[in-house]
Amino acid sequence: MDVRHLELLRELADRGSVTAVARATHRTPSAVSQQLRTAQRELHTALVEPAGRGLRLTEAGRLLAEGAADVAAAVEQVQARWDAFHGEPSGTVSVAALPSAATFLLPGVVRDLAGTSITLRLTDTDIAEAEYGGLTADHDVVVAHSLTSVRPAGTDGLVVVPLAREPLDIAMATDHPLAAGEVVHPADLADCDWIGVPPGFPFDTVLQTLERVTGTRLRIDQRLRDNRLIEALVSSSRHVAVLPRFTTPTGDRLTLRELAGVASARHVSAVLRPDRAERLAVRRVVDAFVRAADAVTRQHTA
Repeated sequence: MDVRHLELLRELADRGSVTAVARATHRTPSAVSQQLRTAQRELHTALVEPAGRGLRLTEAGRLLAEGAADVAAAVEQVQARWDAFHGEPSGTVSVAALPSAATFLLPGVVRDLAGTSITLRLTDTDIAEAEYGGLTADHDVVVAHSLTSVRPAGTDGLVVVPLAREPLDIAMATDHPLAAGEVVHPADLADCDWIGVPPGFPFDTVLQTLERVTGTRLRIDQRLRDNRLIEALVSSSRHVAVLPRFTTPTGDRLTLRELAGVASARHVSAVLRPDRAERLAVRRVVDAFVRAADAVTRQHTA
């Protein structure tokens, strides 16, 4: 049994198509298909089968793909012990994070890792909750969020490390009528004009809950991804929006108010493939994320 074939099956399980595997591994689709055929001949078992215009793993292929994850984790465990034997962890650790969480976490992480032999390679990406798990195929650590669970949707089989629970508040201009109160209630928001986020993004769950609680269809005039853009529009209009407490700047133009009667907080977590979670350098980076999250949480609850 060739370990390279196991890893190829794992790549297909993670990425979903021969084309995606070829792109990620810098091969042609025909070369990937040829290697899959070679693996099937050597194992005398069908490992993939047609699915529409592509291929998918058979039950045997899925079994071997899962085995590849076990093999990779075992190798990384040995590597971690070897790194510990030689001293401090080192190497490059790639991190993909949603920008709004990276804003309050990464400064502390970078300070924590200063002076170590670890190099961070950072990517910011704002996508739907269920898509973050897929990023672990290309990144050592993925910082994701969810409104419903510490484990974001689409992360089954992955390692999830809770980092922070961040309140989501209602943002409005400082001269908005609702800014006069300490909190806002669902009924106060039923007749407001909203700036929302695309469907599938966690903040949209709050708006869906408000619609159920009030029995009213909210007027969502825009659906935008960038929090800075939403802040600018809200602060200069009568619109309201859901924004995270830790990183939303308030002052002369923008105010945050707690939403009463509705659960409105997001779980921010680090998501990793099990094998990469064994790397000593990766574990050191995750520990830095945990410490940074604890510091920010204490700061906002003091």
